[in-house]
Amino acid sequence: MTSAESARGGETAAPSGSGQRSWAPLVAVCAGYFIVILDVTIINVAVPVIGRELSASLTGIQWITNGYTMILAGLLLTGGALGDRLGNRRVFCSGVAVFTVASVACAIAPGTPYLVAARLVEGLGAALIVPGSLALLQQAYPAPAARSRAFGLWGSMAGVAASAGPLLGGLLVTTVGWRWVFLINVPVGVACVTLTLRHVTPSPRRTDRPLDWPAQCAIVVAVVLLTAALNEAGRRGWTDPAVLAGAGLAVVAAVLFAVRERLARAPALPPSLLRSRAMSGGALIGALFNFGFYGMVFTASLSFQRQRGLSALSTGAALFPAVAMTMFASVLSGRLARRTGHRPLVVSGMLLAALGLAGWAAGPDSPYPLLVAPMMAAGFGTSFALTGATATVMGAAPAGYSGTASALFNTTRQVGSATGVALGGTLLATATDFSAGLRTSMAIGAFAYLTAAVLAWLCVPAKPEGA
Repeated sequence: MTSAESARGGETAAPSGSGQRSWAPLVAVCAGYFIVILDVTIINVAVPVIGRELSASLTGIQWITNGYTMILAGLLLTGGALGDRLGNRRVFCSGVAVFTVASVACAIAPGTPYLVAARLVEGLGAALIVPGSLALLQQAYPAPAARSRAFGLWGSMAGVAASAGPLLGGLLVTTVGWRWVFLINVPVGVACVTLTLRHVTPSPRRTDRPLDWPAQCAIVVAVVLLTAALNEAGRRGWTDPAVLAGAGLAVVAAVLFAVRERLARAPALPPSLLRSRAMSGGALIGALFNFGFYGMVFTASLSFQRQRGLSALSTGAALFPAVAMTMFASVLSGRLARRTGHRPLVVSGMLLAALGLAGWAAGPDSPYPLLVAPMMAAGFGTSFALTGATATVMGAAPAGYSGTASALFNTTRQVGSATGVALGGTLLATATDFSAGLRTSMAIGAFAYLTAAVLAWLCVPAKPEGA
């Protein structure tokens, strides 16, 4: 920490040299990020069983799945701002503690409303964890080579967690019950907080950066109302006044957020950032590929269990080809980017993913072996594009705004995930038959990937890094 940072009122930071030599800070931070991403995918194979045991409706199942990502998306900007103001280590550990306690509450839930409420609190904890995780790694590993390795391993956690989620969830549901899908977070959370407090030095505080509470509230309201409208459309219908009112108010909240940001002296998201084609385009690409991928995972999980009669464990194994591809596609993309630049990799990844979902839409009732290739194409293409989209957004961030850029990118991705799950569930609920809903959902996901490919061609820089 520099002397200027210390003067801002930060916590007293110990020298970080030990952090450079130790793996403990990396393990601590990655453990927190791992359980955040794990809870996005592990729930998919468990919700049909949860729904049966708790007598939950399809709308209730959507809220159990989607409430978490909804709150995570809405509060990421707030989590990033709190980290800058109060210290990233303090906010990160608080987030892990909230997440862990909420996981226990999920595990003991006696009914659907209680479980939905606990999932919302989990989302709050996750929103405090994610923004500070990269900042803590940057602090713990100041040497460029060590920092690059740490960032690379941090990024791979998303693929590992996404890959492990369905299979681990299926295993837990089949052997010890769905409540262990949440209890598994407890030992990881305790270890994460212990390692972070012991091995990560305290973070500086930026008391000169005030929180723009009106803007933060407006973006939370916009995300919550949009997702709620999509969820309720499955039960009430698209033309129901409550659904239309929710969607309309979400638009109003988004407009109020934009107006507030133009007038605020210290905006949470400066409008100048969004005027950057690379910044805004890269963020929208992130929303679109999360929309397609997590919408596919959710609808496929329901299809495998409700239509094909697979168990939770078998469903996790059936989904594994899609999520397993994410474990190494981003690594391959990162290696190729130095020679090709990010644009062709993002474009090709989105086209491959679109082809995969289009193949599924063409034959939703095909035998499982014929669905493996489409699933692998969607998983590989999404992760293959992730590295380039991330680099595009972060590379467009001006000095001093890397945290804001990271929060923006993660917010749009989580909004995409929440919308994909909500719309997928709505389509399954309102279609004439399950296969028709699945076909429509996959076709919309393919269109989202194609749109992302066009945006990538227009917004992602063509030259390789350092060229």
